[in-house]
Amino acid sequence: MDNSPFSFIILTFNEEMHLPRLLNSIQGLHAPVFILDSGSSDHTVDIANRFGAIVDYHAFENHPKQWEFALTHFHVTTPWTICLDADQVVLPELYHRLYHFKNEDIPEDVQGIYFNRKNYFKGKWIKHGGYFPKYMLKMFKTGIGYSDTDENMDHRFVVPGKTIIWKDGYIKEENLKENHISYWITKHNRYSDLLAQEEIERKKGLRGYAARRWLNGSPDERIAYQKNIWRSLPLFIRPFLYFFYRYFFRLGFLDGREGLIFHVLQGFWFRFLVDVKIWEFMQSKKSEKSDKQSSLF
Repeated sequence: MDNSPFSFIILTFNEEMHLPRLLNSIQGLHAPVFILDSGSSDHTVDIANRFGAIVDYHAFENHPKQWEFALTHFHVTTPWTICLDADQVVLPELYHRLYHFKNEDIPEDVQGIYFNRKNYFKGKWIKHGGYFPKYMLKMFKTGIGYSDTDENMDHRFVVPGKTIIWKDGYIKEENLKENHISYWITKHNRYSDLLAQEEIERKKGLRGYAARRWLNGSPDERIAYQKNIWRSLPLFIRPFLYFFYRYFFRLGFLDGREGLIFHVLQGFWFRFLVDVKIWEFMQSKKSEKSDKQSSLF
Protein backbone atom coordinates (compact mmCIF):
# COMPACT_ATOMS: atom_id res chain seq x y z
CA MET A 1 0.00 0.00 0.00
CA ASP A 2 2.85 2.39 0.80
CA ASN A 3 4.18 1.94 -2.73
CA SER A 4 0.92 2.85 -4.43
CA PRO A 5 1.18 5.90 -6.73
CA PHE A 6 -2.33 7.02 -5.79
CA SER A 7 -4.88 7.12 -2.98
CA PHE A 8 -8.68 7.16 -3.09
CA ILE A 9 -10.93 9.64 -1.29
CA ILE A 10 -14.65 8.86 -1.07
CA LEU A 11 -17.53 10.84 0.44
CA THR A 12 -20.33 8.92 2.15
CA PHE A 13 -23.69 9.36 3.81
CA ASN A 14 -25.82 6.25 4.35
CA GLU A 15 -24.15 4.40 1.49
CA GLU A 16 -24.35 0.80 2.71
CA MET A 17 -26.09 -0.04 -0.57
CA HIS A 18 -23.28 1.34 -2.74
CA LEU A 19 -20.02 1.37 -0.79
CA PRO A 20 -19.23 -2.38 -0.93
CA ARG A 21 -19.70 -2.28 -4.69
CA LEU A 22 -17.17 0.54 -5.06
CA LEU A 23 -14.63 -0.81 -2.58
CA ASN A 24 -14.73 -4.24 -4.18
CA SER A 25 -14.00 -2.66 -7.56
CA ILE A 26 -10.76 -1.05 -6.30
CA GLN A 27 -9.66 -3.56 -3.66
CA GLY A 28 -7.10 -5.29 -5.89
CA LEU A 29 -5.27 -2.01 -6.50
CA HIS A 30 -3.96 -2.04 -2.90
CA ALA A 31 -4.19 1.74 -2.64
CA PRO A 32 -4.91 3.75 0.53
CA VAL A 33 -8.60 4.60 0.90
CA PHE A 34 -9.85 7.63 2.85
CA ILE A 35 -13.56 8.01 3.54
CA LEU A 36 -15.17 11.20 4.80
CA ASP A 37 -18.58 10.47 6.26
CA SER A 38 -21.21 13.06 7.13
CA GLY A 39 -23.12 11.19 9.82
CA SER A 40 -24.36 7.90 8.39
CA SER A 41 -26.93 6.08 10.50
CA ASP A 42 -26.68 2.78 8.62
CA HIS A 43 -23.71 0.37 8.30
CA THR A 44 -21.60 2.62 6.04
CA VAL A 45 -18.84 3.24 8.58
CA ASP A 46 -18.73 -0.45 9.58
CA ILE A 47 -18.30 -1.41 5.92
CA ALA A 48 -15.53 1.17 5.45
CA ASN A 49 -13.68 -0.13 8.51
CA ARG A 50 -14.06 -3.71 7.35
CA PHE A 51 -12.32 -2.82 4.09
CA GLY A 52 -9.49 -1.13 5.98
CA ALA A 53 -10.32 2.44 4.99
CA ILE A 54 -9.31 5.46 7.05
CA VAL A 55 -12.60 7.05 8.12
CA ASP A 56 -13.38 10.48 9.52
CA TYR A 57 -16.44 12.67 10.01
CA HIS A 58 -17.34 16.16 8.87
CA ALA A 59 -20.75 17.86 8.94
CA PHE A 60 -22.17 18.29 5.45
CA GLU A 61 -22.90 21.72 3.95
CA ASN A 62 -22.64 21.03 0.23
CA HIS A 63 -20.60 18.74 -2.00
CA PRO A 64 -17.92 21.22 -3.13
CA LYS A 65 -17.16 22.28 0.45
CA GLN A 66 -17.20 18.67 1.67
CA TRP A 67 -14.64 17.79 -0.98
CA GLU A 68 -12.55 20.82 -0.03
CA PHE A 69 -12.45 19.62 3.57
CA ALA A 70 -11.56 16.06 2.54
CA LEU A 71 -8.69 17.20 0.32
CA THR A 72 -7.18 19.40 3.01
CA HIS A 73 -7.95 17.19 6.01
CA PHE A 74 -6.65 13.76 5.05
CA HIS A 75 -2.90 13.18 5.10
CA VAL A 76 -2.44 11.76 1.59
CA THR A 77 1.19 10.89 0.89
CA THR A 78 0.87 9.29 -2.55
CA PRO A 79 1.79 11.36 -5.65
CA TRP A 80 -1.77 11.21 -7.01
CA THR A 81 -5.27 11.42 -5.51
CA ILE A 82 -8.44 9.90 -6.97
CA CYS A 83 -11.81 11.26 -5.81
CA LEU A 84 -14.88 9.07 -6.33
CA ASP A 85 -18.51 9.22 -5.30
CA ALA A 86 -19.85 6.29 -3.30
CA ASP A 87 -22.34 5.35 -6.02
CA GLN A 88 -19.59 4.96 -8.61
CA VAL A 89 -17.70 1.83 -9.62
CA VAL A 90 -14.33 1.43 -11.33
CA LEU A 91 -14.92 -0.62 -14.47
CA PRO A 92 -12.38 -3.14 -15.89
CA GLU A 93 -10.84 -0.77 -18.47
CA LEU A 94 -10.09 1.85 -15.82
CA TYR A 95 -8.98 -0.79 -13.35
CA HIS A 96 -6.44 -2.04 -15.92
CA ARG A 97 -5.08 1.49 -16.42
CA LEU A 98 -4.77 2.07 -12.69
CA TYR A 99 -3.24 -1.35 -12.02
CA HIS A 100 -0.43 -0.59 -14.49
CA PHE A 101 -0.19 3.12 -13.61
CA LYS A 102 3.29 4.50 -12.98
CA ASN A 103 3.92 8.09 -12.00
CA GLU A 104 6.99 8.29 -14.25
CA ASP A 105 4.89 7.41 -17.31
CA ILE A 106 2.91 10.65 -17.02
CA PRO A 107 4.49 13.83 -18.47
CA GLU A 108 5.76 16.11 -15.73
CA ASP A 109 3.51 19.01 -16.75
CA VAL A 110 0.30 16.93 -16.57
CA GLN A 111 -1.53 17.59 -13.31
CA GLY A 112 -4.92 15.94 -13.84
CA ILE A 113 -6.57 13.00 -15.57
CA TYR A 114 -10.17 12.84 -16.78
CA PHE A 115 -12.14 9.60 -16.44
CA ASN A 116 -15.14 8.75 -18.62
CA ARG A 117 -18.44 8.27 -16.78
CA LYS A 118 -21.21 5.88 -17.78
CA ASN A 119 -24.41 7.06 -16.08
CA TYR A 120 -27.14 4.50 -15.29
CA PHE A 121 -30.76 5.23 -14.43
CA LYS A 122 -33.18 2.47 -13.40
CA GLY A 123 -30.68 -0.09 -14.64
CA LYS A 124 -30.33 1.54 -18.07
CA TRP A 125 -27.12 3.07 -19.41
CA ILE A 126 -28.04 6.62 -20.49
CA LYS A 127 -25.88 6.67 -23.58
CA HIS A 128 -27.46 9.52 -25.54
CA GLY A 129 -28.69 13.05 -24.96
CA GLY A 130 -25.15 14.33 -24.46
CA TYR A 131 -24.60 12.06 -21.47
CA PHE A 132 -21.84 9.96 -23.00
CA PRO A 133 -18.98 10.41 -23.28
CA LYS A 134 -18.86 12.42 -20.06
CA TYR A 135 -15.34 13.34 -18.99
CA MET A 136 -14.80 14.11 -15.30
CA LEU A 137 -11.57 15.24 -13.65
CA LYS A 138 -11.24 12.58 -10.98
CA MET A 139 -7.48 12.06 -10.62
CA PHE A 140 -4.90 14.74 -9.97
CA LYS A 141 -1.55 15.35 -8.37
CA THR A 142 -1.83 15.43 -4.60
CA GLY A 143 -1.78 18.94 -3.18
CA ILE A 144 -2.43 20.54 -6.56
CA GLY A 145 -6.02 19.63 -7.40
CA TYR A 146 -8.73 21.41 -5.42
CA SER A 147 -12.52 21.59 -5.18
CA ASP A 148 -14.32 24.43 -6.93
CA THR A 149 -16.27 25.95 -4.03
CA ASP A 150 -17.74 28.60 -6.33
CA GLU A 151 -20.17 25.87 -7.31
CA ASN A 152 -23.12 25.35 -4.99
CA MET A 153 -24.36 21.96 -6.16
CA ASP A 154 -22.19 20.39 -8.87
CA HIS A 155 -18.80 19.42 -7.54
CA ARG A 156 -15.83 19.87 -9.83
CA PHE A 157 -12.11 19.54 -9.29
CA VAL A 158 -9.63 22.01 -10.73
CA VAL A 159 -5.92 21.91 -11.53
CA PRO A 160 -3.96 24.92 -12.81
CA GLY A 161 -1.86 22.89 -15.25
CA LYS A 162 -2.36 20.46 -18.12
CA THR A 163 -4.76 17.54 -18.12
CA ILE A 164 -5.21 14.38 -20.17
CA ILE A 165 -8.29 12.29 -20.93
CA TRP A 166 -8.58 8.54 -20.55
CA LYS A 167 -11.41 7.92 -22.99
CA ASP A 168 -11.58 4.26 -21.92
CA GLY A 169 -11.10 5.08 -18.24
CA TYR A 170 -14.68 4.15 -17.42
CA ILE A 171 -16.45 4.68 -14.14
CA LYS A 172 -20.02 3.49 -13.77
CA GLU A 173 -22.34 5.76 -11.83
CA GLU A 174 -25.61 4.25 -10.66
CA ASN A 175 -27.50 5.47 -7.62
CA LEU A 176 -29.78 2.57 -6.75
CA LYS A 177 -31.79 4.75 -4.38
CA GLU A 178 -32.97 6.70 -7.42
CA ASN A 179 -34.82 3.64 -8.71
CA HIS A 180 -37.60 4.96 -6.46
CA ILE A 181 -38.72 8.09 -8.27
CA SER A 182 -39.95 9.74 -5.07
CA TYR A 183 -36.35 9.71 -3.80
CA TRP A 184 -35.11 11.21 -7.07
CA ILE A 185 -37.70 13.99 -6.95
CA THR A 186 -37.01 14.84 -3.29
CA LYS A 187 -33.27 14.92 -3.95
CA HIS A 188 -33.55 17.12 -7.03
CA ASN A 189 -36.03 19.44 -5.38
CA ARG A 190 -33.31 20.08 -2.80
CA TYR A 191 -30.73 20.49 -5.55
CA SER A 192 -32.95 23.02 -7.32
CA ASP A 193 -32.79 25.25 -4.22
CA LEU A 194 -29.01 25.17 -4.35
CA LEU A 195 -28.82 25.82 -8.09
CA ALA A 196 -31.33 28.66 -7.99
CA GLN A 197 -29.40 30.28 -5.15
CA GLU A 198 -26.15 29.89 -7.07
CA GLU A 199 -27.53 31.48 -10.23
CA ILE A 200 -29.00 34.40 -8.30
CA GLU A 201 -25.67 35.00 -6.59
CA ARG A 202 -23.82 34.80 -9.90
CA LYS A 203 -26.12 37.45 -11.37
CA LYS A 204 -25.21 39.64 -8.39
CA GLY A 205 -21.50 39.02 -8.92
CA LEU A 206 -21.15 37.23 -5.59
CA ARG A 207 -19.59 34.10 -7.12
CA GLY A 208 -16.58 33.76 -9.35
CA TYR A 209 -15.41 31.12 -11.82
CA ALA A 210 -12.63 28.70 -10.97
CA ALA A 211 -12.59 27.24 -14.49
CA ARG A 212 -12.05 29.34 -17.59
CA ARG A 213 -15.08 29.64 -19.84
CA TRP A 214 -13.60 28.43 -23.11
CA LEU A 215 -15.30 26.47 -25.89
CA ASN A 216 -12.05 24.91 -27.11
CA GLY A 217 -10.64 24.15 -23.67
CA SER A 218 -10.80 21.17 -21.33
CA PRO A 219 -14.11 19.36 -20.71
CA ASP A 220 -14.74 21.50 -17.62
CA GLU A 221 -13.87 24.72 -19.46
CA ARG A 222 -16.37 23.83 -22.19
CA ILE A 223 -19.03 23.14 -19.55
CA ALA A 224 -18.32 26.52 -17.92
CA TYR A 225 -18.70 28.16 -21.34
CA GLN A 226 -22.01 26.39 -21.95
CA LYS A 227 -23.33 27.25 -18.48
CA ASN A 228 -22.55 30.91 -19.15
CA ILE A 229 -24.71 30.78 -22.29
CA TRP A 230 -27.45 28.99 -20.33
CA ARG A 231 -27.59 31.75 -17.72
CA SER A 232 -28.09 34.35 -20.45
CA LEU A 233 -31.19 32.61 -21.83
CA PRO A 234 -34.69 33.69 -20.70
CA LEU A 235 -36.29 31.87 -17.79
CA PHE A 236 -38.95 29.25 -18.63
CA ILE A 237 -37.88 29.20 -22.30
CA ARG A 238 -34.50 27.58 -21.75
CA PRO A 239 -35.81 24.30 -20.23
CA PHE A 240 -37.87 23.71 -23.39
CA LEU A 241 -34.87 24.51 -25.63
CA TYR A 242 -32.56 22.27 -23.62
CA PHE A 243 -34.93 19.32 -23.58
CA PHE A 244 -35.54 19.57 -27.34
CA TYR A 245 -31.80 19.75 -27.97
CA ARG A 246 -31.07 16.86 -25.67
CA TYR A 247 -33.92 14.51 -26.50
CA PHE A 248 -34.14 15.02 -30.25
CA PHE A 249 -30.93 16.64 -31.55
CA ARG A 250 -28.66 14.60 -29.25
CA LEU A 251 -30.81 11.47 -29.78
CA GLY A 252 -31.96 11.03 -26.19
CA PHE A 253 -35.03 9.20 -27.50
CA LEU A 254 -32.75 6.24 -28.29
CA ASP A 255 -32.37 5.59 -24.55
CA GLY A 256 -35.82 4.00 -24.46
CA ARG A 257 -38.45 4.27 -21.73
CA GLU A 258 -35.92 4.78 -18.94
CA GLY A 259 -34.26 7.47 -21.04
CA LEU A 260 -37.57 9.22 -21.60
CA ILE A 261 -38.18 9.37 -17.85
CA PHE A 262 -34.63 10.53 -17.17
CA HIS A 263 -34.40 13.19 -19.89
CA VAL A 264 -37.83 14.64 -19.08
CA LEU A 265 -37.14 14.80 -15.35
CA GLN A 266 -33.47 15.78 -15.39
CA GLY A 267 -33.40 17.76 -18.63
CA PHE A 268 -36.72 19.57 -18.34
CA TRP A 269 -38.57 19.26 -15.00
CA PHE A 270 -35.51 19.96 -12.86
CA ARG A 271 -34.44 22.95 -15.00
CA PHE A 272 -37.99 24.33 -15.02
CA LEU A 273 -38.17 24.02 -11.23
CA VAL A 274 -34.94 26.01 -10.88
CA ASP A 275 -36.40 28.74 -13.10
CA VAL A 276 -39.58 28.87 -10.99
CA LYS A 277 -37.53 29.37 -7.83
CA ILE A 278 -35.42 32.10 -9.44
CA TRP A 279 -38.62 33.81 -10.65
CA GLU A 280 -40.16 33.58 -7.16
CA PHE A 281 -37.07 35.25 -5.72
CA MET A 282 -37.24 38.05 -8.29
CA GLN A 283 -40.93 38.57 -7.57
CA SER A 284 -40.31 38.76 -3.84
CA LYS A 285 -37.63 41.39 -4.39
CA LYS A 286 -39.99 43.44 -6.56
CA SER A 287 -42.64 43.20 -3.86
CA GLU A 288 -40.17 44.33 -1.19
CA LYS A 289 -39.09 47.27 -3.35
CA SER A 290 -42.71 48.24 -3.96
CA ASP A 291 -43.50 48.06 -0.24
CA LYS A 292 -40.53 50.31 0.58
CA GLN A 293 -41.58 52.86 -2.00
CA SER A 294 -45.17 52.84 -0.67
CA SER A 295 -43.96 53.41 2.88
CA LEU A 296 -42.30 56.66 1.75
CA PHE A 297 -45.68 58.25 0.98
